Amino acid sequence: ETTLMPGKGMVRVTGNLRQVMKESVEIALSYVRSRNEALGIPQAVLEQHNIHVHFPAGAVPKDGPSAGITIATALISLLTGRRARARVAMTGELTLRGEVLPVGGLREKVVAAKAHGHKTVVVPADNRKDIEEIPEKVRRGLTFIYAEEYGDLIDQLLVARPDAKAVPKVKKKLSKGQAEAGR
Repeated sequence: ETTLMPGKGMVRVTGNLRQVMKESVEIALSYVRSRNEALGIPQAVLEQHNIHVHFPAGAVPKDGPSAGITIATALISLLTGRRARARVAMTGELTLRGEVLPVGGLREKVVAAKAHGHKTVVVPADNRKDIEEIPEKVRRGLTFIYAEEYGDLIDQLLVARPDAKAVPKVKKKLSKGQAEAGR
């Protein structure tokens, strides 16, 4: 879960997380911040709002880098107002440069995605060979997207924003001269 509130650009991460998962949040946020203009996120939004990222599920500890692209998608959705596409599951480690790196436990993740009604599963391109090891009855009805670069995925993961009002309003910082002139 992610939420945005007025603030000074701080980030809070909560949930029962281990160090690798916290690092995944930091990497995803750095990726988004470094590409804010290309993503349509005004710099002022990042500077004038705090972001809270929460991983629900109580006492179940979360560890591992597999959620990197999912976290980046949640952050971009939050900051642009673009909804995530329905029934899309995803897994993949994200690098600061946007590469999608392979993950472990893919069979279990695909089985869970299917059990939860997902129709599309995004996996790292380097995990393509692992898909072939998943039983056909599990793969049947699923569409797989093989990811190498996260930037190439964004439009497949997020619905186009219907209007520009979805991006949080930003208080325009006035220069001293503008403030004195009543602008």
